[in-house]
Amino acid sequence: MLKNKTMRLKILFLCLGCTLAGLLLQTYLFQTTSSELIYNQAKSDSYRSMENMQDDIYTFIKSIENGLIDIYNEKELIMDLRSGMESSTLQNRYYRTAYDIATENFQTSDGVVSLYIYDKSHRIISTYRRAVTPKHNYPTDIYDPLFDDNAEKVKEYVDSDETQMLISSYYNVYREKNIVRFVLKVYNSVNIHSKIGYVVCDVDSKILKKIMKKYTSEDEIFIWLQPFNDRPVLAAGNIMDSDSNVYEQICDQIQKGDQEFENIQEKNKVFFSVYQDKYNLGAYTLIPRDLLNRNQKILNENLILITLIMLAVVSISFYFVSRLLSRPLEEMTKTVKRIQGGETQLRMENLRNDEVGELGKSFNNMLDQIEKLIADEYENKMSLNYARYQALQAQINPHFLYNTLDTMGSIAEIQGCIQVSNLCQSLAGLFRYSLDMKNPLSTVSGELVHLKNYIYVMNVRMQNQVEYEFHIDDNVLQDTLPRISIQPLVENALNHGLKNQKGKKKVIISAGIRDDDLLISVEDNGIGMSDEKIRELFSEDPGEKQKNRSIGIFNIHKRMQYLYGESYGVKIKSEPEKGTVVFLEIPRKKQGENQNACKKL
Repeated sequence: MLKNKTMRLKILFLCLGCTLAGLLLQTYLFQTTSSELIYNQAKSDSYRSMENMQDDIYTFIKSIENGLIDIYNEKELIMDLRSGMESSTLQNRYYRTAYDIATENFQTSDGVVSLYIYDKSHRIISTYRRAVTPKHNYPTDIYDPLFDDNAEKVKEYVDSDETQMLISSYYNVYREKNIVRFVLKVYNSVNIHSKIGYVVCDVDSKILKKIMKKYTSEDEIFIWLQPFNDRPVLAAGNIMDSDSNVYEQICDQIQKGDQEFENIQEKNKVFFSVYQDKYNLGAYTLIPRDLLNRNQKILNENLILITLIMLAVVSISFYFVSRLLSRPLEEMTKTVKRIQGGETQLRMENLRNDEVGELGKSFNNMLDQIEKLIADEYENKMSLNYARYQALQAQINPHFLYNTLDTMGSIAEIQGCIQVSNLCQSLAGLFRYSLDMKNPLSTVSGELVHLKNYIYVMNVRMQNQVEYEFHIDDNVLQDTLPRISIQPLVENALNHGLKNQKGKKKVIISAGIRDDDLLISVEDNGIGMSDEKIRELFSEDPGEKQKNRSIGIFNIHKRMQYLYGESYGVKIKSEPEKGTVVFLEIPRKKQGENQNACKKL
């Protein structure tokens, strides 16, 4: 017993010696490392990050400039500007030119929200605005006195001899954010020193902010962009109230044309500025000194961490050596408890060639057999779900196509060939879309094309008695969903909601985003339905009264639940005599992202 205690003491002293040696080594390395070198290195890294950010911003600005330069391809406009034609005549001839330049030379990702073309006398010729809503509103003329959009800076630039593209900004009260403005002069191709007009392009500041965020890894770093002799464009990061005076002081100096910042000192902040080589757009930042000194703090934290690790090593080593004989059984017990807790992939490891090792091998074999049985059961369940899904899918197509063929036959006997031709085209589109099951998934855009073919056929049948209205968010057009998911909802509205409705009949189809999910709704002003009728539509066993019900709603609801889970599918909101709204909600997935759903199909 005494020998065992002596051995344990030796092990303990050995571990403590290693701990002390590690502490001494860490202290030596810390003392010999230059804290000033660490600080300067961090400062240099921050400056290089700002330069890289400016390079990305330069690339974006250059792409905007290249798009605006395309105005020189409008030969007739250039000739008329050069001739000094009256602005009213120019407006009548070239009112769509701004729209053409904005839509043909810029992608949606460029964030262009408006574009204006002016003659040399600052008279508007053509205007493009991407959206006109209470929230997305932009001036039809930047010199409109109703908008405080920093237009005087544009006029000052155009009347000057400056040849570089102007970068400016203004605050849009409707968007509640800054809008970045680019202004490019248009010169006479015969005399390059003679201005004949200019083009103004306003861009959503979120594009530049996305670039800035890429180089702002810490919320404490405050970065802003500001042209020389102009207001700030936008900012990223957080700034303390105590530092706002320094920020405002720097902005005022830049706006007044003063770039001497030697007198601006803040003991807790480090100030950087990086300028573009070509364009008048400076990047400025305020970084906490503590952030640059973080590596020094890390060294101190490492010293404490090594101490704790060494103490832990001492404790663990002493514990396991003293329990060497009982270790195998203890490990097996812990492993069994973890497996019981849900870690079914865990197995016994490091088994010895003894009785305990043989017991562990037998236990591992038993777990392998159980896991195989679970996998087989899951595969059988998935096969069953697949068969049920295919059965539901197969119910959709024939039912509508037969009715359409009857309609076409009646029209062929009564009316001329033009209407029959159009009807045939729409029906051919319906056939192709409905019977093409190579890819069971489609997009919102594809579903809408299929729906419009269906609506055309129904308008012929119902003699245009129903008015249709679409409210589609452009952001969801490429979202994926199972084929033939929207058309049955509209068919249900026509057959059950509006069939017996007198007076004006209307169906509203909407698609948008709610809580990162795709939400589609079909609303009609028909006869509506009671809560009991809604429950019967979703019943697994409909009963005698409902056996002839439309399978569309129930079919789509079950398909969505098979694919995406019980929380998704179809919901109905209805009141008798007031109409019905059918909602379809599924997770948002772009094309190529829905691999799991495809595997289920």
